[in-house]
Amino acid sequence: MARARTGVRALGAVLAAVLGATTLAGCSSTGGKRAEDARKAAQNARGKAAVTTPRWTFAMVTHSGDGDTFWDIVQSGAEEAAAKDNINFLYAHSDEGQQQAQLVDSYISKKVDALIVTLAKPDAMKGAVAKARRAGIPVITVNSGSEQSKAFGALTHIGQDESVAGEAVGEELDARGKKKALCVLHEQGNVGHEQRCAGAEKTFGGQMQNLYVDGTNMPDVQASIEAKLQADRSIDAVVTLGAPFADAAVQARKSAGSEAEIDTFDLNSTVAAGLKDGSLGFAVDQQPYLQGYEAVDLLWLYKYNADVLGGGRPVLTGPQIITEKDAAELAEYTDRGTR
Repeated sequence: MARARTGVRALGAVLAAVLGATTLAGCSSTGGKRAEDARKAAQNARGKAAVTTPRWTFAMVTHSGDGDTFWDIVQSGAEEAAAKDNINFLYAHSDEGQQQAQLVDSYISKKVDALIVTLAKPDAMKGAVAKARRAGIPVITVNSGSEQSKAFGALTHIGQDESVAGEAVGEELDARGKKKALCVLHEQGNVGHEQRCAGAEKTFGGQMQNLYVDGTNMPDVQASIEAKLQADRSIDAVVTLGAPFADAAVQARKSAGSEAEIDTFDLNSTVAAGLKDGSLGFAVDQQPYLQGYEAVDLLWLYKYNADVLGGGRPVLTGPQIITEKDAAELAEYTDRGTR
């Protein structure tokens, strides 16, 4: 434990130096230079461990498919926290539930010190999480599976409540005067996606239809949405469940000659640009960077100090409705890939 305390003292020294420089900047003629020096010092510190706790190995296994940029942001947050916390971070993914479970099993065999998993397909993952717990490996769930997380034995869940997020979408569609919406599900069997559309349908005063597409085939996604918009001109809103699919919906709208508003779950630089230029109506942000970062940081806190956050309930990172008025403010963060 003495080594850990030394690490925390080191972190305190770094923070004190940075804060001290920032404070001096406000009351000195050389404040501008000192503030800039502090900024550079903080930048140089990024990627370097701020503690001297043992170099534990944490693994994250998600249900991401190939090329899903949402998970790049989650992974980026996790890696940033891992660097700070002196963690050896491993990452793997599969959008097939059984393969995701097998990846978890492989990390259990490697005797990792902690695991972060998603529960988009909870039935497939239940046994793997139980195996990890029997092996004494602490588990945190992120993004999907808030309803199953505690029952499966995870320390906590970090993410948004998908039903609540869906309900927020239905309310926003009502506020915009929409009457008929299309909810585009891009991953068969993902319980979180079903909850989003069901939540939106629950609070939406108009009519909500589900459209299932193959999210691994973007031309198919676009063609399916286009065909639906051509067949039903009364659709005045399309809701996609992931940022990469919003642009496909925009292109489908153009090809179909539709005037439907395109809205989406999740945020990235392309979505922020679409909000700014008006090609998108609104986005539902669940802060994926924060999900990855907090999962690693909380596992470090648990290993170091037996801390558990949430009090048995999920730690919510969303939803937050983002519109045109918010896009410019968030552009800096979406451009660097942290929002």
